[in-house]
Amino acid sequence: MIDAINASLFTPIGDDGLVGSLLILNGLKVTLIVTFFAMILGSILGITTTLMKMSSKWYLRWPAQLYVGVIRGTPVVVQLVILYFIVLAAFDVDKISAAIIAFGLNSGAYISEIIRAGIQAVDKGQTEAARSLGLSQGMTMKEVILPQAIKNILPALGNEFIVLLKETAVIGFIGGVDLMRAGEIIRSRTFEDSVPLFTCALIYLLLTYSFTFMLSKFEKRLKQSD
Repeated sequence: MIDAINASLFTPIGDDGLVGSLLILNGLKVTLIVTFFAMILGSILGITTTLMKMSSKWYLRWPAQLYVGVIRGTPVVVQLVILYFIVLAAFDVDKISAAIIAFGLNSGAYISEIIRAGIQAVDKGQTEAARSLGLSQGMTMKEVILPQAIKNILPALGNEFIVLLKETAVIGFIGGVDLMRAGEIIRSRTFEDSVPLFTCALIYLLLTYSFTFMLSKFEKRLKQSD
């Protein structure tokens, strides 16, 4: 086992001098970069889509409903491949940027549903009270509803981040070298299956447990402020 670990992670795995552990670290960096920026893009799209879906104007509501329906109805790997090889093919977009856009688009649809559920969880009496005090619909949403809704949705947004982190394991379908793809490259060069795959699984496990732990701490602090 020690020999397998040494051969997979700490010695060159090809004529180009590539070392497995460095490949894993670079893959981990790509995974975290894509997850972080896709979450930011998804949050922006999610807020925009929610406001469009809750609009009384059909030309805003229908495109938002179509976007959420299409994204939720197709696998993320299909969206990633179509976006990179067809939609962005003419724009010379690098693989990491394409992955950020694809996962951001995917996450935006789910975040919009999380935000919508958070807004609907706020008691309707809050809206009626704000409107009776003379606040406009926009001011009511901005000053009264959204602050309470954000508090409701933060735990669900944390879970979405963890899900997104694991979903990025399909970046290899467009040739990007993320954590999972790094493990596959080591496996193909060393013909050793267990060490690279268990290493990737262990890193994903540590990341998800770390974020879950921080999320639970944050939820406790939110409950204390109630």
